[in-house]
Amino acid sequence: MNNKFFGVLQRVGRSFMLPIAVLPVAGLLLGIGSSFTNPTTIETYHLTGLLGDGTFLHGLLVIMAKVGSVIFDNLALLFAVGVAIGMAKAEKEVAAISSVIAYLVMNTAIFALLVLSGTVSDSGEVIGDAIEGTIASACGIPTLQTGVFGGIIVGLGTAALHNRFYKTKLPNALAFFSGTRFVPIISTVVYMFVGIALYFLWPFAQRGIYALGGLVTGSGYAGTLIFGLIKRALIPFGLHHVFYTPFWHTALGGTAEVAGQIVEGGQNIFFAELANAGSIAKFSSDAARYFSGEFIFMIFGLPGAALAMYRCAKPEKKKAAGGLLLSAALTCILTGITEPIEFSFLFVAPALFIVQVILAGSAYMVAHMLDIAVGLTFSGGFLDFFLFGILQGNAKTNWLRVIPAGIVYFLLYYFIFCFLIRRFDFKTPGREDDDAETKLYTKADVQARDRAAKENLSEAITAALGGRDNIADIDCCATRLRCTVKDPSAVNDAALKSTGAAGVIRKGSGVQIVYGPHVAGIKSDLQEYLGQ
Repeated sequence: MNNKFFGVLQRVGRSFMLPIAVLPVAGLLLGIGSSFTNPTTIETYHLTGLLGDGTFLHGLLVIMAKVGSVIFDNLALLFAVGVAIGMAKAEKEVAAISSVIAYLVMNTAIFALLVLSGTVSDSGEVIGDAIEGTIASACGIPTLQTGVFGGIIVGLGTAALHNRFYKTKLPNALAFFSGTRFVPIISTVVYMFVGIALYFLWPFAQRGIYALGGLVTGSGYAGTLIFGLIKRALIPFGLHHVFYTPFWHTALGGTAEVAGQIVEGGQNIFFAELANAGSIAKFSSDAARYFSGEFIFMIFGLPGAALAMYRCAKPEKKKAAGGLLLSAALTCILTGITEPIEFSFLFVAPALFIVQVILAGSAYMVAHMLDIAVGLTFSGGFLDFFLFGILQGNAKTNWLRVIPAGIVYFLLYYFIFCFLIRRFDFKTPGREDDDAETKLYTKADVQARDRAAKENLSEAITAALGGRDNIADIDCCATRLRCTVKDPSAVNDAALKSTGAAGVIRKGSGVQIVYGPHVAGIKSDLQEYLGQ
């Protein structure tokens, strides 16, 4: 039962990746557009002639900001589609269109009941008693404020209906509506009743979510510490997306009124404030508590761990280890992708990973205590730090406080890692036995990519997973190939590692193979191979 539950969570987590993947682009458009149309920025850097009202660039930047905002304004729909695609077993495009239909039907049913109850008019204007923040707009439809939770409800439910009915056979008279054509039909009917049910049930659920969110936000720095510890501890299992997404995009992460609108979720609140930066003196550190601390350990802390591993490497292996660790550190600093460094010691020295969880978790709390409010799109690298911290100004973000905190964390990581590696002789990169190759998974990833052009990498992965018939499902996140197999005993970990993987993580029928940032290409090649 536990293994099955883990497998479901793994699928849910990877289904979140599709809508999440578009957020960096949306954030960049919104960040650049808002930053360089902000009168304060234009005046500070004397850009009136270039970016002032009426100029071509000003118009283009306004468009960019609006385009970025529309992504965050419609996250619920994106999650509905993304989750449906991620959870569907086959014919994923049918699940996608069905989820859009279900989302519109559900909210329209709620709107109809709001009109019938006298809460809103036919035009959507609130005319009756309604608690502030409970009425929202979904794709132009006045409805209850279900937010991303509503999208997830649609995505999961539509995927379940799709997997159950996409092969349905109807009597000859109705044969045209069989198979995949039946899925949007059943989704329409079911989600009309789901909308009716939510009209009566959601206010109670919403109060519960607000109460839980108030408990989390009201727990102060201790709550931030617990959030950080749990998020980092889930990294090896690939379930961190399941954990942090509600805090970033739902009322669990708090609510705030921005420009007259109620906004839910830490990241949503930050970007709503960014879109209205001209009228906001200081971004909310309570909203940013779920991500501002990442800049401290991603730009400073983990590079300190990389330096420690380099300093502890054997003299004859220092050159090889140095190149690999430098590549991993630069990736971490610039993009905030930490797994190249974390996985370099996770498997050979789990104790170091425990230290990493404690230090990284505490960084979230430290940033909260320092009232730092730097936002991000995907991860806490320098690119996001520059765009959403430095460019927004210290008065709004307190980004300058990240630097002294980061220096302290750099030293903590460096000295603690040096001590533990030497004290317990951990086999970190450069300290392997003499007959073992010095490697980091970023190198293996490159090797796997190059080897795929010469050899049939997909065939090797398929064989290591126990053959075609043993593979039930394949997907990926940012760095891992995520597979569901029918018989876990048929999976050969050593053979998988020989394909260029840094590690293999197993839980029941779920198998995660760590390839690195190029895993999406490996997944596509493998799916194409399996489809032949």
